[in-house]
Amino acid sequence: MTTYAAGQPALSAVIWPASDGASKAARALLLVVVGSLALAVSAKVKVPFYPVDMTMQTFVVMVLAMAYGWRLGMATVALYLAEGLMGLPVFTGTPERGLGLAYMLGTTGGYLVGMLVAAGIVGWLAERGFDRNVGSTLVAMMIGTFVIFALGLAWLASLIGFDKAITFGLMPFLYSEALKIALAAVLMPLAWKLMALR
Repeated sequence: MTTYAAGQPALSAVIWPASDGASKAARALLLVVVGSLALAVSAKVKVPFYPVDMTMQTFVVMVLAMAYGWRLGMATVALYLAEGLMGLPVFTGTPERGLGLAYMLGTTGGYLVGMLVAAGIVGWLAERGFDRNVGSTLVAMMIGTFVIFALGLAWLASLIGFDKAITFGLMPFLYSEALKIALAAVLMPLAWKLMALR
């Protein structure tokens, strides 16, 4: 039975426990760096899909947040955004569509902020056991996806108008986001079940 009380360990802490402060700090640093690299890779790899190719970035953001918890999840996304702000080509479409602050203030800026906020919310829900079964994981992933797109569309609408923002910033991604939500809803509870079998 799943409980939704605060203070449950994140999956990463169960897989890789750390006993003292130095070990916890080293583990946290490594997880954040590896997570930011995973986000960069997920932004670059395009999977053929209908009606547009998809990246796995929103999936990676929320799965990392669930596995890490809200603090490490947000730290990971924050490091990724800092890497992009410094001009590293870690975002989708970089360097072709620009780099650094110029890119971040463009059409995808709201989605990038949304990923940071969603990581905090989804990680917080995971620490309350929402990643332990399919139903609650599905709810958490839907909330995270809503936050990313709400902030992304709000920013995009300020640049190109509401109707165009919906047409270009939401509608082409509905099917791919539904697939990623469903995939995460199966993956996270399965990971916990596998951990219980160790």
